[in-house]
Amino acid sequence: MSAEDLERYETEMELRLYREYRDVVAMFTFSVETDRRFYLANDVDVTPHGDAGATWFEVRLADAWVWDMHRPARFVPDVRVLTFHDVNVERLRGDEPRTPPFLGGQEG
Repeated sequence: MSAEDLERYETEMELRLYREYRDVVAMFTFSVETDRRFYLANDVDVTPHGDAGATWFEVRLADAWVWDMHRPARFVPDVRVLTFHDVNVERLRGDEPRTPPFLGGQEG
């Protein structure tokens, strides 16, 4: 497989993922962005924890969709994320399709 073939494949996978995102975004109440992943979810709970001067976050999501083109199944019933990095949670407005900020969309 040439570098051009690989690039074409990755571009096609990203386009499929974006189309799936566009189709499912209206089903969810929240968008959640961590340092490693982007999620859509209907229930979000973020709990900060302090441990020896460092703060970390436990993020629990229910009824979620994961932005990851390498996952065969992106819908997951429960997600638990532990992170020392920022967590961004936004309530989505209405049923309009929105492009995630990291794809050039407007934050709202």
